[in-house]
Amino acid sequence: MPHIHDLIDFTVGVFIVHNHQVLMIHHKKLNRWLCVGGHIELDEDPEQAAIREAKEESGLDIELIGTRPPVNDGINRGLITPWYLDIHSITEQHRHIGMMYVARSTSADVVLATEEHHAIRWFSSEELDDPNFNLTEGMKFYAREALRIAVA
Repeated sequence: MPHIHDLIDFTVGVFIVHNHQVLMIHHKKLNRWLCVGGHIELDEDPEQAAIREAKEESGLDIELIGTRPPVNDGINRGLITPWYLDIHSITEQHRHIGMMYVARSTSADVVLATEEHHAIRWFSSEELDDPNFNLTEGMKFYAREALRIAVA
């Protein structure tokens, strides 16, 4: 999805865990390893965006991990709280506010979204530090947190 606003957009990042490994994609445009994720579209909430992006970018059906307030009174509806929020630069003029979710998948069978990614793979905790992948410190932190949270 293209940017909704010139200066800043809201996005989701989903760290999917299966069998003590976390899923990462190699993004074509940004040329780096990231979690699955993307823009929150105008007609969806962050949970819907996270589930949709996971399916589009990996082929996986996921279960988001987190707490949901017990509110659904016809006016307010509680959403699963992201584990982390961050802000990151995409260009000098454009930033994203990222809502970072942790999710589980019952399957390891992923599908590469060839129009967006060079590669998709499961990483063990040890592989996150492999210099061949050149993961940012932020991605390594969130991925390790996902591994810790998902197995707790």
